[in-house]
Amino acid sequence: MTTSPGRQRACIQQCTQQLGFTLIAEAADLGVSARTMSPFERPSLSPWLQRPDDYDAIVWSHVDRAVRSVAHMSELIEWGQQHATTLVFGMPEEPQPLVVTPQADGDAIRRCMNLAYAAEQEARALSARLTGAHEALRATGRYGGGLVPFGYKKAPHPSGIGWCLAPDPETVTVVRAIVDDVHSGLSLVAIARKLESAGVLVPRDRHAQLQGRPTGGRRHGHDFERFSWTPGSLCKILRTPALMGHRVHKGKTVRDAEGSPVLIGPPLLTEEEFQALQDILNARSNGIHPKRRETSLLIGVAHCAGCGGRMYFAARKAYTYGDYGCCAAARGTTCPAPAAIRADWLDEYTVSRYREAFAVNGEVTREQLLTDGVRVTVAKGRSGGGPERLAGPDISRLTFTVGERVDASHLSKTTVTGA
Repeated sequence: MTTSPGRQRACIQQCTQQLGFTLIAEAADLGVSARTMSPFERPSLSPWLQRPDDYDAIVWSHVDRAVRSVAHMSELIEWGQQHATTLVFGMPEEPQPLVVTPQADGDAIRRCMNLAYAAEQEARALSARLTGAHEALRATGRYGGGLVPFGYKKAPHPSGIGWCLAPDPETVTVVRAIVDDVHSGLSLVAIARKLESAGVLVPRDRHAQLQGRPTGGRRHGHDFERFSWTPGSLCKILRTPALMGHRVHKGKTVRDAEGSPVLIGPPLLTEEEFQALQDILNARSNGIHPKRRETSLLIGVAHCAGCGGRMYFAARKAYTYGDYGCCAAARGTTCPAPAAIRADWLDEYTVSRYREAFAVNGEVTREQLLTDGVRVTVAKGRSGGGPERLAGPDISRLTFTVGERVDASHLSKTTVTGA
């Protein structure tokens, strides 16, 4: 356990006593790098920087706790001058802290800049040393930290120095079961639901459990007690060469000077088993795909009526067109009535309605639709039907909504249904 937070607090308290300040609050951003993130981006500190009238000064235990960049220091000093806020940096190696008032002279500012430059150079050197250390670990097959591949756990290296990976009995059986389900023809969506029903932890949560930390966390602005299985998380497990015990860097096997894979643990699958698994996954993803646009027209515009989530474009095997479909399963949730519809039909319907609502002609872009607050909601269709279903979309399933425009010409909210 690090003692750094306690030392920093002690230094800050000493500074405030020397300067006659009263502490009113603390902003602690543990685990956030001052090298890559400015003070105005940090979760705990940035809200305080947005309300400078609530205090007179900010105290850090050292310059490198505030910034590790000349650019960030310049930004911070300018902010202090604009908002009449004093910046204080504790200097444990000196009798007095460094105080930068809004009226500070050039000497104080130059000293801050020099200290920020030194911190920036030190951070770069440390990053280079860490990069070299991890390269050495990759070359020797030792575990260098980070998320342990699913199916493994950390174990002492046979050399007696450092760590390697060993099969995790609890998750090895899960990996084998997943591979067997793929061979039996189950889709990744079905396998994800099966794992959820069984209460199996995803790799991130299993890693947290092995480290004695709580599961779950924050993702996409939401807090979760535990994360859910998705086809994407399954694909990462099934595609990684780590299943063969390989050391992996950026998704690729690390090889030694002779071109042989560097092993970091015993294989969970043989090379033949791994290749057979890849062949099945590749066969499922092959087919005749329609030519895709860089971004489909209705991403962010089309929504599923069943769950309210965005619909995304998906190619359809052996057809020259694709579909927009509900992707609740990919988000790790369940939609009570997942909708899907041919993409070219929904594009044509939306463009037609947009031209009617705005009395425009010519090309309609995704940016225009988003700017004007267009939203198309698609309800789940009926199963079955005859040849008439190929004639075009059932517009009774569709709702076209125009919200307030973002530009200067405002439009009151209206709803146009296809009924």
